[in-house]
Amino acid sequence: MPILDAIAALKPEMTDWRRDFHAHPEIGFEEVRTSGIVAEKLESWGIEVHRGLGKTGVVGVLRGKHPGNRSIGLRADMDALPMPELNEFAHRSQNAGRMHACGHDGHTTMLLGTAKHLAATRDFSGTVHFIFQPAEEGLTGALAMVEDGLFQRFPCDAVYGIHNLPQLPLGVVAIRPGTVLAAVDYFSVKLKGRSSHAAEPHRGLDPLPGATQLYSALQSLVSRRMNPHSTAVLSIGQFHAGTSDIVLPEEVEMRGTIRTLTPENRKQMDDLFQDMVRGTAAAHGLELELDYRRSYPPTINTPDQSSLASEAAAAIVGPEGIKDDLPSLTAGEDFSYMLNASPGGAFLLLGQAGADGSHAVPVHNGRYDFNDDLLPIGASCFVSIVQKELAAR
Repeated sequence: MPILDAIAALKPEMTDWRRDFHAHPEIGFEEVRTSGIVAEKLESWGIEVHRGLGKTGVVGVLRGKHPGNRSIGLRADMDALPMPELNEFAHRSQNAGRMHACGHDGHTTMLLGTAKHLAATRDFSGTVHFIFQPAEEGLTGALAMVEDGLFQRFPCDAVYGIHNLPQLPLGVVAIRPGTVLAAVDYFSVKLKGRSSHAAEPHRGLDPLPGATQLYSALQSLVSRRMNPHSTAVLSIGQFHAGTSDIVLPEEVEMRGTIRTLTPENRKQMDDLFQDMVRGTAAAHGLELELDYRRSYPPTINTPDQSSLASEAAAAIVGPEGIKDDLPSLTAGEDFSYMLNASPGGAFLLLGQAGADGSHAVPVHNGRYDFNDDLLPIGASCFVSIVQKELAAR
């Protein structure tokens, strides 16, 4: 791979940064240490730094040595997940119940490596905004930055983001126009009855029969109500009921998520879900509390930026390393808010699995770890994007 020599020389330093971030994970909107280190490093390289966007976000501004009016944004997420780490290596999490299980430690490091290289060379025309975002994991930190005036203060003609993908081999970059990742919605359903002694169920109103019927019926929405050519996922991750073996519960709560790839399918699933929940509650005489929350929109790459990013990445991993036929994934990304708020952009997925099977553990797993061999590849891809978007004239 023609990784930039200057970036390759940064790998030992970048590895140290990444492992330090991994050992000190911070969850959404609590990235005080992480954002502080990011800001200090950017300032030490002569980059203009702005702190506190979206609470703990950081933006670095770097102007090239060649004149130009275009500006682009490069984004990395900084937050960890609220989960325990199961790894035993030296850089394992030192913060109980916190873990970098999605590779944001690597994303932050790759963008720092990009910033250090570009600050040393400045061989581009226009302005680069380095966007270090908080709270990607379900807390919409990207939206918080956008609503805090991100693109009013730091206008971008295009914005780019990257994410590791353990199911792809190291050296492969998946990039395509159109929908890359799904829209994400969340729900909470509370079905309220009337508790009673378990020996006398007729004296109460047991919510469990209605809840279990609803649980089973909801599984049919995708398989029986959606067009087979559509993509949708409905998953119930929590089911809570009761406190005793001999007491019928007063209420049952189910919580979960719905993922869709198009606005039309998103609305259809919303309507079908609500009709089924309300109908089941009424049929069983249960009181209903329904909270249906729309979260991330789908992540949709614009055609021109997808093409540019593909060419830029091919310059690093070779044409054979570009995968343009990866199906849309049903995971979600709040980078979608930045794409929607800017004229264009693209999200690249970088493989990290080693040929020996290492680093193939999926994200959000207690044994996941970012592959440090990906650090110079990702940073080089970012630099290559800058070289194409802001070519010196």
